[in-house]
Amino acid sequence: MKGLKIAVIGGGSSYTPELADGFIKRADRLPVSEIWLVDIEAGREKLGIVAALAKRMFAGAGMNIEVKTAFERTTALENADYVIAQFRVGGLWARALDEQIPMRYRVIGQETTGPGGFAKALRTIPVMLDICRDIEKHAPKAWLINFTNPSGIITEMVHRHTNVKIIGLCNVPIGMVSNVARLLGVESSRITIDFVGLNHLIWGKDVYLDGEKVTERVLQYLCDGESMTMKNIPDLKMDADFLKSLGMIPCPYHRYYYMTEEILEEELKEFNKGKGTRATQVMEVEKELFRVYNNIQLDKKPEQLEKRGGAFYSDAAVSLISSIYNNSKDIHTVNVRNNGTISSLPDDVVIEANSVVGSSGARPLAIGRLDDSINGLVQTVKSYELLTVKAAVSGDYYTALQALICNPLVKSANTAKMILGDILKENENYLTQFRAKS
Repeated sequence: MKGLKIAVIGGGSSYTPELADGFIKRADRLPVSEIWLVDIEAGREKLGIVAALAKRMFAGAGMNIEVKTAFERTTALENADYVIAQFRVGGLWARALDEQIPMRYRVIGQETTGPGGFAKALRTIPVMLDICRDIEKHAPKAWLINFTNPSGIITEMVHRHTNVKIIGLCNVPIGMVSNVARLLGVESSRITIDFVGLNHLIWGKDVYLDGEKVTERVLQYLCDGESMTMKNIPDLKMDADFLKSLGMIPCPYHRYYYMTEEILEEELKEFNKGKGTRATQVMEVEKELFRVYNNIQLDKKPEQLEKRGGAFYSDAAVSLISSIYNNSKDIHTVNVRNNGTISSLPDDVVIEANSVVGSSGARPLAIGRLDDSINGLVQTVKSYELLTVKAAVSGDYYTALQALICNPLVKSANTAKMILGDILKENENYLTQFRAKS
């Protein structure tokens, strides 16, 4: 049997050991023979550290998987079976700017939603487009598993502008299942949630425990003040009457939309205390992680990795690859083209939904029309996403301005214009598509 070739774009990421762990756990289902870890020259030291750890992990598990590194992706992509994208254009310093720029204008600063997510998308889309052109040429049959953020917007761009087979991935649904299981005191495997929405804008429409609907029970826990958030989002409690009126389980990112002022004040308070933004915290977490990774005695995924806000991304990616390779028809919550799944959205846009995953890809399960209580917000955010893709590909200033104006976290057209000016100025080395148009 021919072994599988995996190419990882952003191979020096702190998530890579979790990828290795995912392949180890599925050794009986995925005959991987080689993994290529690709990164840029500036990430050479980190790439060397995680590659060495991955080799130790595979050797410790008795697996004969060859780990190779590269700073030029063509060889890594040549005839690859699966490509995993987990890169961050500009690194954590760019993320820090994404979080800080909006706060200058009393707008939420967050790396995937609002102006911060917009800036990140503008930097990332041209790079992903180049990667996809290489995939089309060197690995046309490969599946691209993307959890480069903002995942929904990136997946939207790939569907619209390339021929690459892509499935977008996010750890928010996984985290929600885990949190519900914790609230109910059961194993995650016993929980099923009917998800509906977009990436980082997803609701749990119904929750089931062993097939029995327990949505109201979970909502009552939240009304009583139980926590259900993520490490990168402040744990502010949502109002009980609001939760009862919603009748669905909100995801942690909904705080940015439903508690905008409260989140903003929390961010400003922490920033003004000198604690910086989440990017500052992640820089410290990453320093600790790479110190741990560099221990030559370590041959397993360290517990410290769970401190990263995106924990479980990588294991989910390997699980998705297993479902495609084995045509197992498992249910995964992924970013996929709508194709009539949500009747109140166009067929050709990307949504996040429960999908049956097999060798032909992801087939989303029917949802129907969105409830009026969430339809307006979803429509607005999807318009913002489509305009962001168009702006990033075209480099058109006015499309970019309209994208920010459409974003529900931006308060006015004048505010959008000032934020966009700062984004273009402070990211000018990355946003050359706009410079060429000026």
